[in-house]
Amino acid sequence: MQADRKWFVINTYSGYEERVRENLIRRVESMGMEDRIFHVEVPEEMVVDYKDGKRVERPRKVFPGYVLVEMSVAGGKIDDEAWHVVRNTPGVTSFVGSSSGAVSKPTPLSPSEVRKIFRRSAQKARAQVDFEAGDHVKVIGGPFADFAGDIVEVSHERGKVKVTVPVFGRLTPVELEFSQIQKVAK
Repeated sequence: MQADRKWFVINTYSGYEERVRENLIRRVESMGMEDRIFHVEVPEEMVVDYKDGKRVERPRKVFPGYVLVEMSVAGGKIDDEAWHVVRNTPGVTSFVGSSSGAVSKPTPLSPSEVRKIFRRSAQKARAQVDFEAGDHVKVIGGPFADFAGDIVEVSHERGKVKVTVPVFGRLTPVELEFSQIQKVAK
């Protein structure tokens, strides 16, 4: 990141982030602002869902309703023309960090905030499951298929759970992957 560039956050309607990103990129190109507006990003992270016992990786917006824009600054203040182009882009509701919405100039993100956001986007896929200790589940894969039991421990980092299942009349803890279980009502 160069000293004459800073990242700013703009607010948009949730679900319109990509459209605003594309509109802004087109406006930057058509107005010849490539030397003042450098990057437009919608930070996403990869998450893993388990649907019907299958592992599905998909992108998820880190900050729904927000778009990041890297713009030129002079003396720590946002470039007036670049600010005008961004705030008048269809779908942009305001800059984050401006006290009166579109009227006052916004505050840029700190370098540490920018690093945190982009580091999160670069991480490998994280499991997004709604399993928690105490949930009653049915085993749908592996050697314990068709057994039912209760979750005693969830490890999101490893994508596994410990479930107690009745084996030979005794509750036995077994370690299973998220994809091998399905939540059921007791």
